[in-house]
Amino acid sequence: MKKCHIAYLACTAALIGTGLGAAPPVAAHTVHVVHPGESIQKAVDAARPGDTVLLTYGTYHESVDVSTPGLTLRGVGRGTVLEPEAGASTGTAPSTGSGAAKTKKAPNSCAASGNGICVVGTKDHNVDGVTVASLTVTGFAKTGLYATEADGLTVRRVTAVKNGVWGIATEHSVHGVFRHNTARDNGDAGLFLANTVKEEQGATDTEGTVVEHNRLEGNRIGVTVRRLRNLTLAGNHLTGNCAGVFVVGDENKPKAGFVTVRENRIERNNKSCPKTARLDALQGSGIVLTGAEDSLVTRNVIKDNVGKSPLSGGIVLFKSFVGTTSDRNRISDNLLRGNSPDLVNTDTGKGNTFEGNSCRSSKPAGLC
Repeated sequence: MKKCHIAYLACTAALIGTGLGAAPPVAAHTVHVVHPGESIQKAVDAARPGDTVLLTYGTYHESVDVSTPGLTLRGVGRGTVLEPEAGASTGTAPSTGSGAAKTKKAPNSCAASGNGICVVGTKDHNVDGVTVASLTVTGFAKTGLYATEADGLTVRRVTAVKNGVWGIATEHSVHGVFRHNTARDNGDAGLFLANTVKEEQGATDTEGTVVEHNRLEGNRIGVTVRRLRNLTLAGNHLTGNCAGVFVVGDENKPKAGFVTVRENRIERNNKSCPKTARLDALQGSGIVLTGAEDSLVTRNVIKDNVGKSPLSGGIVLFKSFVGTTSDRNRISDNLLRGNSPDLVNTDTGKGNTFEGNSCRSSKPAGLC
């Protein structure tokens, strides 16, 4: 019996060894190195899932479309800079008059839309697991970095400066991670996250998107969360914008909500921005919730946000412009100083609570 047992173990070991020996090798991931003057798009198009396209130090005059899952597009820091190609189209049709100058044909759809980097999937198939890191996108007519239909997008240490509309923006995307980015002096939001801007529909569940440790400065709005649910903003520094944080919903169902805004530093967002077709003039707004439900604003430090807008104040609960109320939001344990006023509630929604906040002024009185 003992001999049979030993023979069985030896046979089993041999089979296991054979199986291990027959296992296919793990595919190696390739690093595609690009230097200024070379085509980033060519390297991206040649890359396979899991590869890295590494951009060396210098300035690149190009827009880039990314649709390969698992791709990493990475620079070597702020000194890796993407700017628009000279004469590239920004989505405006050229004049056809006999004396008109010809507009240079856009190299790809990202450039044609006025964007710098585009991470684009489809309604039927998200682009999964893309990372964009350690580079600067600046001077694009619309957005520095734009993503749609993306699952698990990571954006880290990206600097988005002086882009016409948004610094970094996503639509129709889930499981996003945005960490240690800088968005400065962009025309609208430094960081813009939305279900969609092209049609009216209910809020989308982001399935846990995280916005952490970013610096948002000098934009119209630091961070806009529009018609989304299940998202966290934590540990960010917002200063010098017209408004720090906007959590925005409307009459569509489900409502925006279940957003956590915690442990951010929000100070001196006193830049003055004129009224637009969608929003009143802005100045001196720290955090604004409008048309949102079941959200938590907690343990933030909010100081010296002063302005003359109807939305001015440290933390503002504001009835949406389409008449939708905010309900069951909890504003707790925040430190507010020098805002005008610290807390504002002009909403008629139900179940909103203000508790444990350290503050000195409110509208109406009694919220502190």
